[in-house]
This record gives sequence, structure tokens and C-alpha cells, in this order.
Amino acid sequence: MSQLTLYHYWRSSCSWRVRWALELKKIPYQSVAVNLLKNEQQDPVYTQKSPAGLVPCLEFGGQYLSESIAILEWLEERYPQMPLLPRNLWDRAKVRELVGLIASDTQPIQNLKVLKFRSSDQKERAVWAKHFISEGLVAYEKAIQKTVGTYSFGGQITFADLCLIPQVYNAHRFNVDMNQLPYCEAIYQRCLKLPSCDAAAPHNQPGAQP
Repeated sequence: MSQLTLYHYWRSSCSWRVRWALELKKIPYQSVAVNLLKNEQQDPVYTQKSPAGLVPCLEFGGQYLSESIAILEWLEERYPQMPLLPRNLWDRAKVRELVGLIASDTQPIQNLKVLKFRSSDQKERAVWAKHFISEGLVAYEKAIQKTVGTYSFGGQITFADLCLIPQVYNAHRFNVDMNQLPYCEAIYQRCLKLPSCDAAAPHNQPGAQP
């Protein structure tokens, strides 16, 4: 039996990050779907696991860990196979800088909770999301100009890519002009062809919708 249980939502960017890390490191886990559209994340039973009522949440030995980046860091330290951070100290910091551009500065501003608070009008939500996704990815595009290779940081998949790919997925959903983001788009298309990324992608998750 798997030691790990992952509570997640099929289209959650943060959930995709963690699913992909688990696939890359070949770590078995039990999958439990949490339907955000039905507000299952607000159930008192779930908030005992994830106090903020957010996904993903990782269970290990009766303990719970939420926040996707904290989960990635824990996985990296406990399961060092297929490392997702460079060995060089400065390079690791630069990868974490890229992570922050997405995980701190972009994704939280356009997530479902924020969009619901912003407006009940779907068109207005879309305008908001498109603006902030575009702004964030333009900054990311500039930031990787000196490091980009096959992936965001040379030829190694890192935490940065785990954050980037779900964000570009959302960029496509909200019709962001990807012509202004050639590096991001090329990395996205390249990663989608990887079996590990595809296995973690939204369309392969429980509860996925067309």
C-alpha cells in the first residue's frame, strides 16, 4: 500500500505541480478527489486536514501537509531520486525565484477563490484572470532568457517547470496571447509530451471534465 495520500482537484494548478513531482520521482500514492465546484474543500472534515481549505493536501503517516511548494520541498528532501532542484546553491535560488514568480505573484491572483470574490460575471472574471496571467508570464519569460534550454533552467526539469506548465495551461484557457511568450510556450508544448506530465495533467484525473 502507498504511504502517501494526495487530496487534489483535477484542474488545480497547485495540485498538478505535486502530481507531476510524484510521477517524476515514481512515488506511488492514493488519489482522493476534492471537488472545488461543490465546495468540498470547505467541509469541516477536510479543513481539519488543510486549515485554509485549499488543495492539494498530502497525507503521510497520519500527518497532513498543505501548500504545494512546501509539499514539493518535502518530497525533494525525502525522495532525492530524480532531483528537481539544481545542486549548485545559487542555481537553486534562481529556480526558487522562478517558482515565486508563478506560485506567489501570479497563480494566487487568478485562482478560483479570488475570481469568485472578484465577480459573479464570467466575462469579468476572464478579463481579470487574463490580465494577471499575462503580466506574470511576461515577467517569467524575461527571467528565463539567460537560463532557458530544453526547460526553464537548462536541460533539467525543476520546480520552476512544475509551476510554469499548469500556469500556461490556464493561459490557454483564458486566451492569453502566447505569441509574446515563445519560451514559455515552447517549454509547455515540450513538457506536455512527457509521459510524467501527461499522467499528472488535468484530463487524466478523477472528476475531469471536457
